[in-house]
Amino acid sequence: MHIQLILNLAIALAVCALLFFMQQRHVSFTKRVFTGLGLGIVLGAGFQAVYGLGSPVIADTDAWLDVLGTGYVKLLQMIIIPLIMVSIIQAILKLRDASSLGKISALTIGTLMITTAIAAGIGILMAKLFGLSAVGLTSSAAEVARGAYLEGKLATAQQLSVPNTILSFLPENPFLDMTGARKTSTIAVVLFSIFIGVSSTGIAGKKPDVFESFSHFVHVAHVIVMRMVTLVLRLTPFGVFALITQVLASSSLQDILNLIGFVMASYSALILMFCVHLLIVGGVGLNPVRYVKKIFPVLAFAFTSRTSAGSIPMSVQTQTARLGTPEGIANFAASFGSMMGQNGCAGIYPAMLAVMIAPTVGIDPFTSSFLLPLIGIVTIGSVGVAGVGGGATFAALIVLSAMNLPVALAGLLISIEPLIDMGRTALNVSGSITAGTLASRVLGQTDMRVFNSDAAVNLDGDEQVA
Repeated sequence: MHIQLILNLAIALAVCALLFFMQQRHVSFTKRVFTGLGLGIVLGAGFQAVYGLGSPVIADTDAWLDVLGTGYVKLLQMIIIPLIMVSIIQAILKLRDASSLGKISALTIGTLMITTAIAAGIGILMAKLFGLSAVGLTSSAAEVARGAYLEGKLATAQQLSVPNTILSFLPENPFLDMTGARKTSTIAVVLFSIFIGVSSTGIAGKKPDVFESFSHFVHVAHVIVMRMVTLVLRLTPFGVFALITQVLASSSLQDILNLIGFVMASYSALILMFCVHLLIVGGVGLNPVRYVKKIFPVLAFAFTSRTSAGSIPMSVQTQTARLGTPEGIANFAASFGSMMGQNGCAGIYPAMLAVMIAPTVGIDPFTSSFLLPLIGIVTIGSVGVAGVGGGATFAALIVLSAMNLPVALAGLLISIEPLIDMGRTALNVSGSITAGTLASRVLGQTDMRVFNSDAAVNLDGDEQVA
């Protein structure tokens, strides 16, 4: 086994060496991400084919790959709070206009909530078309255990209300929130940063020297943080490679086949909702094809990492460097999009689950008396859902408990949860970028020269070969 582990790691290191060589040759960022993704799929499938699912060799290999994959995600999480703070404060210092800030917030949050309602409707439609139902599904030991866990979390979900959620956004202790101690810490830091920015603009006329000094300090901090973002993003192809290798090596094909209907319905809904995003982008006069090409790297990372919050730095960089969206709007959209209005985790998923589970208690889910409250609860319940692993589960608990449906049955999908969560997370990030793009375009702040540029901008700040 020791020799097998060394061989596996040697192959993984060879792939990393290839990715590093491509970086040194200034191959485009997108091509490197594609390469890491493709080689990770091949290697992960190869590991499972050679060693078999659940093999100790795969477990040991995954532990080492986790250093690269999860390590990369942790580095991204490290820069989220500094990036949000300096970018939003600097944006407000440049705006010096509270009404513009209100318009940005209204457009961004409004888009996120409306698209979540649409996503819920699409999830319901796919559940109907694929005939999804939890009636008759058998439970394995793992699924029973998961059901019991969900029931244990039910009390927390039931205590969550819109007023309590709004209160949780307020930064009672901003320094605690900078550590990410709460599920809503990201939004709290956003609000704290807004307070700093608005307070600073308030002294611009009375104490111009102090304002200029603070503005210069924020500018210097912003330059340093953006350099930090650039350095971390250079690791993206390596992180994507490690993460997708782990997923493919540990996924059970039999479990996927047993629930293939739900998998197909889920991805059909995800694809349809992504098309809605493209319709929105096209509706504000932007080229959807060019848009897709420019956001692919961040969607690939979100797909493999399964973290909306961890995608914030890359999302902001994509919006500013490739789509021409101002940094303030990009940060608002990425930050709020990681905590509310998640089209995949908080829209499609809980709606499909509710429709599946309703027949088990004798409820016809395709009646207006069931569907209208469901869409409303899904939309409102999407506020405050954490953009990390488990956010979809929490959203499902909120919806199922509010609809008086048995939450334990959601545990029947535990075996395919990672596979579905990958697509959901990518859609979440797509939704937040769409919100930022729409807000920027409606407010006339999109730099069309950046968006229409055919030369792809490398997110890691490196030049690329033509």
